[in-house]
Amino acid sequence: MKLLRRERQHTLEHRLVWQAASLLLAYPDEQHIGRLATVDELLANVSGSPAELLGRTVVALRDADPMRAATDYVDTFDLRRRSTMYLTYWTGGDTRNRGSQMLSFTRAYRAAGVGPPRREAPDHLPVVLEFAATVDPEAGRRLLVEHRVPIDVLRDALERSGSPYAHAVAAVCQTLPTATDRDIERARRLATAGPPAESVGLEPFTLTVPPRRAQGD
Repeated sequence: MKLLRRERQHTLEHRLVWQAASLLLAYPDEQHIGRLATVDELLANVSGSPAELLGRTVVALRDADPMRAATDYVDTFDLRRRSTMYLTYWTGGDTRNRGSQMLSFTRAYRAAGVGPPRREAPDHLPVVLEFAATVDPEAGRRLLVEHRVPIDVLRDALERSGSPYAHAVAAVCQTLPTATDRDIERARRLATAGPPAESVGLEPFTLTVPPRRAQGD
């Protein structure tokens, strides 16, 4: 019985971490301040290193000038391929395989009784985190674990650039199984070589690097 309670508490804390990270990794629009307040409430129920890491991102974003925060977000996630939050970019790249890989996310959402997001790609990390936190923790965790290597590549890129978002992604990593030596090697190779590419016969596909957001979008 005690073990069951610990497992339930463990799952609940992970869901809170995922929800908080999803909110922190969202574009800082007019709802930004409200999202930070929600994260504060969530962190009241999270302990240990994940809470500390998420708190560091909260402080950095709260102290940032709103216009500067928006510009930094676009520069970090929209204009740098190595810190994209589209998880299948690293496993599918500019190839036909990426479409089928994104389809696996859509199928997971529909199997859980919800439709895919309308304004974002289904493999966008904040979308996956919100799904795991609020809809289906088991299926969501599976998607996160299956894409642990791209998440590690993203975290490393953010850490190297000194981005405050690195702490939020690191908190997510702490809710996942420890990376194996094989995972670490795959992440290293991806970071060095980049995603796979296909230059012949590629049908138009525009999600490789998300577009710059218009002011207030």
